[in-house]
Amino acid sequence: MMVTEIATQENSYQEAFRNLQASHQDPSASWLVPVRDNAMARFEELGFPSVKEEEWKYTNVAPIARTNFTPLIATETAARSSDAKELASFGVVEAIDSQLVFVNGRLRNDLSRLTGLPEEVVALDLAEALADERYAEIARTHLARHADYVANGFTALNTAFVHHGAFVYIPKGVTVKVPLHLLLISDSGDTNEVTFPRLLVIAEENSSATLIESYVSTVDATYFTNAVVEIVLADGARLEHYKVQRESARAFHVATTATDLGANSSYDATTITFGAQLSRHDFNVTMDHEGAECWVDGLYLVTASQHTDTHSVIDHRKPHCTSHQLYKGILDGKSRAVFNGQIFVRHDAQKTDALQTNKNLLLSNDARVDTKPQLEILADDVKCAHGAAVGQIDEDELFYLETRGIHYDLARNLLTYGFAEEVIGKIKIDSIRAQLDEAVLNRLNARLEA
Repeated sequence: MMVTEIATQENSYQEAFRNLQASHQDPSASWLVPVRDNAMARFEELGFPSVKEEEWKYTNVAPIARTNFTPLIATETAARSSDAKELASFGVVEAIDSQLVFVNGRLRNDLSRLTGLPEEVVALDLAEALADERYAEIARTHLARHADYVANGFTALNTAFVHHGAFVYIPKGVTVKVPLHLLLISDSGDTNEVTFPRLLVIAEENSSATLIESYVSTVDATYFTNAVVEIVLADGARLEHYKVQRESARAFHVATTATDLGANSSYDATTITFGAQLSRHDFNVTMDHEGAECWVDGLYLVTASQHTDTHSVIDHRKPHCTSHQLYKGILDGKSRAVFNGQIFVRHDAQKTDALQTNKNLLLSNDARVDTKPQLEILADDVKCAHGAAVGQIDEDELFYLETRGIHYDLARNLLTYGFAEEVIGKIKIDSIRAQLDEAVLNRLNARLEA
């Protein structure tokens, strides 16, 4: 990359950062100013990662670094070309009365509805929470405390621009029976734009909820989503978390999810990745209290020249914790996938039970996957296993279906769909599962028509 390209890009971020700091001098959130300053200083030190770094050796983010993206900050207008009806079509039936809708990083109250939530539950714009004395201290306790911006340049850049986003607070003992949908829509204009979604979710003791995190686009445009999600579960809290990434095929999507689990808490996460020309998800789960349990599952389905990268770290720090991880990938065309899953079992984490599996199905001879499951075990009384597999459709299974009168192409699609269904089938929200089933089948049918 040329020096002039780097300088131009850094200047666009720095100028937008100065404008943000100058335009938000709320005394109630004065503590956030040095956090942003430190994050921007760290980003300027780190810059964007390169393939020379071990954690990024298979993912080249030079296209992001050399593109002169325009940061959309608080002074920007959220409304662009799409009308409310089109934007609302991305909603989920089960969450029709329990959703926050963000367009280009800004909350749209006219599209959001929260009447289906218990009155004790708080779901609002992060900027409002920071300015509200009832929630400011809670936000201060957790914001930028779990997602490490010291080691990750993308997280540092997001933290430097933290302002708008979602703040979700579920009080002690409250059960939320309907899913809460955080819908993030990119309605990009003609220029390259970047948004910095920030989501903070706090579930107090013995609470229970379901969270949907969706990224979609109204147009096939080039833009950049740099998201950070921090989730904190107190003792005995339970959270089901679904992330569905269906960005524009020309977009870039980089996200960090950092989850901290309390004693005897339960966290069940499923991530579905379909969109973006280049996507990266860093998923970190910290189990620093006894009896916590997590499921960290996912499915990526990529084609053409798409590139997707998942890096996960599940950190067992205390005894009697359990983690389950199943990630599956379906690759076609000249697509590429990266899976790097790390499980750490610390000295004190006796009686750990950890299982990690990554399976990949290649539909093309030009598709490629780099998979690296890792175990680092420092305790001696544990039950841990990991594995990875990369292969193509079993010809014997194809032959069996053909002998039953099923056309070759249909048999191939059925086997591919069955491979994906193991992950999609665990989604308990009917409309999301139906949408994903349709998306998988449409992708497979498009392959036949090509």
